[in-house]
Amino acid sequence: MTLLLAADLDGGGMTPLIVAGLVALAVALVVAAIVVLRRRRSRAPGAGDGATAVGDAADRVIGRLADRAAGAADVPAPSLRDRLSRARTALTGPLTSALERTSVSEEAWTEVTEALIRADVGLATSSEIVDSARARTGAAGDDPAAAKAALQAELRERLGGFDRSLARRGDGERPSVWLFVGVNGTGKTTTIGKLAKREADAGSRVVLAAGDTFRAAASDQLAMWAERSSAHIVRGAAGADPASVVYDAVESAAARGADLVLADTAGRFHTEQNLMAELQKVRRVADSGSGVVAETLLVLDATTGQNGLAQAQQFTEAVDVTGVVLTKLDGSAKGGIVVAVQAELGVPVKLVGVGEGIADLVPFDTSEFVDALFA
Repeated sequence: MTLLLAADLDGGGMTPLIVAGLVALAVALVVAAIVVLRRRRSRAPGAGDGATAVGDAADRVIGRLADRAAGAADVPAPSLRDRLSRARTALTGPLTSALERTSVSEEAWTEVTEALIRADVGLATSSEIVDSARARTGAAGDDPAAAKAALQAELRERLGGFDRSLARRGDGERPSVWLFVGVNGTGKTTTIGKLAKREADAGSRVVLAAGDTFRAAASDQLAMWAERSSAHIVRGAAGADPASVVYDAVESAAARGADLVLADTAGRFHTEQNLMAELQKVRRVADSGSGVVAETLLVLDATTGQNGLAQAQQFTEAVDVTGVVLTKLDGSAKGGIVVAVQAELGVPVKLVGVGEGIADLVPFDTSEFVDALFA
């Protein structure tokens, strides 16, 4: 079959699309083989080591393929400008129409305000930004270049002045706890996995707390990330008290001499008060033992726009959010939610997700972000 495939490729008879399809089929067959082997092992606990070895080897193959699909290959990463192409188009299209004229009129400034509102900056904040930008231009208020520069400067100033580093326990004791909160579907568990890999690669000893005990497969998903980052994971039974799982993880980290606990929590709607109360309990328990909660990070889907801001307000009131992680900023997000979150809440965006790969969770940089939007 190998010779036949080579002959087809040499003869031009097999297109790249067909090759890709065959590779995908091979991966699917390997995954199916893993499932079958594991089911057989679960039915026959005394099965020999041969099936285990085959399953482990297949797991390693799948892991390598997943790493490549996630961007782990040594390929130059696209710039933030490239990643924000959709957000930039949504914002700069209307701005270009308004600001690249012979002179900037009252009507043009109105169009700028409308463009910011459509980009999820919010009505009040958009109006304030435009008023301040106009004041910056002074006598050159009708010059398009001056108007654009003033608008960029205003955005940089409003986004500046925050400490965007991820805090650690300051007394040199261990461990520090980073608690992750947010609704289901925002990419919370994946964010934890990517951070665990990054921190482990930087030399930290990491423990993961599978505190989302209600969502099916959440614990398994986190366990997969733990394996990829060589991190220890503490899990509980399905439906177990999330606070107890987080507490056990913190104590386990202290016993192991670990530096950092990354704690997942159950996704919830921000309007469900009983669940928000439970989240407050998790926060108290995580702080009551051997660890200290150094960060409470709210994970928001950037594509949800102003609804994401409503979520942020409720979570901030419930658990004292110290930073925001905006995921899916490379997709259909309009970008203005970054400005809105910080303007309305005074909480910094610390990390942004700009792709599916492990390296695609990056620290937020004000200047780079503004430059990318106006590039």
